[in-house]
Amino acid sequence: MMDQSNRISTRGLMRLLHGGRAASLQLIQSDSDDDSDSAWDGRLGDRYNPPVDQHPDTRDIDYSEIKEKILLETANLGPKADYSITRLLRQRQLGLCRNSSFSHGECSRVASHFLPNNFTYTDSYVQKAFCGIYSQDGNIFMSACQDQYIRLYDTRNGKFKNFKTIKARDVGWSVLDVAFTPDGACLLYSSWSDYIHICNVFGDVENHTALDLNPEERRFCVFSITVSSDGREILGGANDGCLYVFDREQNSRTLKIDSHEDDVNAVAFADVSSQILFSGGDDALCKVWDRRTLREDSPQPVGILSGHRDGITFIDSKGDARYLISNSKDQTIKLWDIRKFSPKEGLDASRMAVIQQNWDYRWQQVPKRALKKHKLPGDTSLMTYRGHGVLHTLIRCRFSPSFTTGQQYVYSGCSTGKVVIYDVLTGKIVKKLSNHEACVRDVSWHPYEEKIVSSSWDGRVRLWEYRQAEYYEDDLAAVNCKGMEFASVK
Repeated sequence: MMDQSNRISTRGLMRLLHGGRAASLQLIQSDSDDDSDSAWDGRLGDRYNPPVDQHPDTRDIDYSEIKEKILLETANLGPKADYSITRLLRQRQLGLCRNSSFSHGECSRVASHFLPNNFTYTDSYVQKAFCGIYSQDGNIFMSACQDQYIRLYDTRNGKFKNFKTIKARDVGWSVLDVAFTPDGACLLYSSWSDYIHICNVFGDVENHTALDLNPEERRFCVFSITVSSDGREILGGANDGCLYVFDREQNSRTLKIDSHEDDVNAVAFADVSSQILFSGGDDALCKVWDRRTLREDSPQPVGILSGHRDGITFIDSKGDARYLISNSKDQTIKLWDIRKFSPKEGLDASRMAVIQQNWDYRWQQVPKRALKKHKLPGDTSLMTYRGHGVLHTLIRCRFSPSFTTGQQYVYSGCSTGKVVIYDVLTGKIVKKLSNHEACVRDVSWHPYEEKIVSSSWDGRVRLWEYRQAEYYEDDLAAVNCKGMEFASVK
């Protein structure tokens, strides 16, 4: 394995080779979240308008299994019909719904008419908000800020109230990622440090346990962390190109995988079994690992997904060990099916695309040449989503919740201060939430309610909910046509 202290990133190597004169040489070993305040503060304003794909290519997803699954989960499978809310209510009143109630899919279809569109709560910090996630049961929201404080909010019964503030330990520049244990009893956080830290949510806030990953890199950072479904194992991705697994019961690192040629910016478990791992790095590749066949002394992924032209900033699993999405500095999200791995030509094409990138997303504008729309050779992604900006930092994207939406959306933060929501099957933007003054780094959708929280570098955390501010012509037409029918419904 390469001596980690001498590891040179693909991007750094490119700059060294293409720098020309000695005075112009630039060797940057990390293109991920910087550990200094020299990076742009995330306030682009009108300087960048992410291009929107007006006619997304749906040819691959139109014949995929995920399309049928989403249509089934949103009660849209079958012949086209009148899916208006008034008609659904009328059918339920007449007993035409199964069990005289809406099915789960019909509930998801109704909820799609009430996507969050208005912020109802704001909390402001002095410095940048980096992370923000709901607990698995939706009862707690956790926010991490560059001021080194982690804030916990009680979100039960419609509340959003800060009930605890915790000072993080051993923080370099900022807390970069956070996670809850599945039971919501503990929280974890990572930074530029040799350790991942864990502490109790409801216990003593002064008691933080440092989990030593024992890295070889002199300057070490874990950019992404997640916890297994049983709460026992912690998976992390780091700037030395490795994945780390820490076992809480054994209190030790149990696995280290030399996985990528550059920073590992994103990790995820594929499903509740925690046997299949996903990773994404600055080499523009997503890799799939099966721990049941893995040899630590000679680790090989079971497959690689290539098609991005620049580094991966985040990945999210659909939770079924089949599908995942990846956000990238090439200004796109891609949807993948891990049963369709990329051939060697795809790996070579992505590697060449990364080498040819000579701009820095942290403080430079997106060059026009970086916005190419045609697919790279060997790109096996099912769908590509365009319309959000990925600049300054590792911006996150996620699948919408299964319970309320049937996972029919993917949503992302944006460098222009927005939350952008896409329809998974059409690739079109269905909603933009705009009110931040700097990039939105993290976004989190409540697992059981139509609420989204955005965390921005303007130092604000905002809660978004649905609010009908006015009636539109389509709404009035529907009411006029079916006014009598609607009035009969109690």
